Amino acid sequence: MLKLSAFARAEWLTLLAIGVMLAIAFSLLHWWWGLLLVVILTLALLLFFRDPDRIIPTQRNVVVSPADGRVSSVHTVEHYEPLGQAALCVRVFLSVLDVHVNRSPCHGIVASTTHKPGEKLNALNPRSAEVNESHLTVMLHPIRKHPIAAVRQVAGLFARTIYCDARQGQILQRGQRMGIIKLGSTTEVYLPMSLGPKATVERGQRVIGGVTVVATLSPTDGKD
Repeated sequence: MLKLSAFARAEWLTLLAIGVMLAIAFSLLHWWWGLLLVVILTLALLLFFRDPDRIIPTQRNVVVSPADGRVSSVHTVEHYEPLGQAALCVRVFLSVLDVHVNRSPCHGIVASTTHKPGEKLNALNPRSAEVNESHLTVMLHPIRKHPIAAVRQVAGLFARTIYCDARQGQILQRGQRMGIIKLGSTTEVYLPMSLGPKATVERGQRVIGGVTVVATLSPTDGKD
């Protein structure tokens, strides 16, 4: 059975209602080709908001992908201000065909969430990750309270809405649903270099949100 995201309930309920009304109208008019087209289009649009359950990895010191899609970049940043130090970044591009629910990459407590207005460049444009509308969630180790990760949801050309359910002080479990970007977009995870992150994915690789391990952390400093 198709499970749809609660984060986009208003959108998919509206689509479903419109689809049902059009289907009834075409049925009464005996426009069977129109009925078939409405059913196909409604199902296709509803797939944008699908939210499948996932089996989350249980290993210690691993970081999972915050989104479904394809890795568009794995790079280091000399100084990432939200974490206060150098960081490893794994960037994931989500096409319109991917699941758009975002998940927490690790176990941690939400230190802050910040929404930043911006442009609406195509997500395929490298500049989009820097200048587009975005939402940043910074996470701390739940016990030691040092920075452990930052998740950045970035809007694209068609992604007009970023929703993040994470709240300051909330504890997120690895793989827990934390929001959604509607239609094509980009999601990034930043990991502090003090935790000794090592990427386990490479550019071009397909990843599954909450399932694919994208990096490992130091066993001594990065206990998850």
